[in-house]
Amino acid sequence: MGRDAAGRGTRGAAVMRVGAIDLLGGALVGLGATLMMDIWNTFLKPTFGIASLNYCMLGRWVRHLPSGVMRHASIAGSRSMPHECTVGWMAHYSIGAMLAVTFVVIGPREWLAQPTFLPALIFGVVTVVFPFFVLQPSLGFGIAGSRTPKPAQARLKSLVTHVVFGLGLYVCALAGTLLPGIPW
Repeated sequence: MGRDAAGRGTRGAAVMRVGAIDLLGGALVGLGATLMMDIWNTFLKPTFGIASLNYCMLGRWVRHLPSGVMRHASIAGSRSMPHECTVGWMAHYSIGAMLAVTFVVIGPREWLAQPTFLPALIFGVVTVVFPFFVLQPSLGFGIAGSRTPKPAQARLKSLVTHVVFGLGLYVCALAGTLLPGIPW
């Protein structure tokens, strides 16, 4: 496989081209989009009284995975684990980076170099399937937050947060095209 000037793979039109720039750029965009989500969630608490996921609980869940425990009746009632807060925050940002890399790889060709809003927004909305059908049930919150005190509010919050993630993908990729020295 050859490489183009930007380090992207060039195997032909029928085969996906993914280079180091795509992976690094996607990861950076994902970190920025995740930060935008966190800024949004920080705004929700004092403005509307809507709390965000406690990432220490995400870390607790991740720390229980090696022992074979994926589902908890209540993650808050599960045994606390060493370094769960650090692990939770690292997992949160790693997931954002991995999702963005996935988008860059499967999304529109050359999206990093010429970002467009609609594909990023659609991808952000699609990513809400992960909290609805994996994370929330695994933490004991039920499918799509069905076991939370306010399921409709939990669902709306998750959806809007993932819309913000999609917006963040677009804004961060666009910022990358405007900054000198960014190679995508």
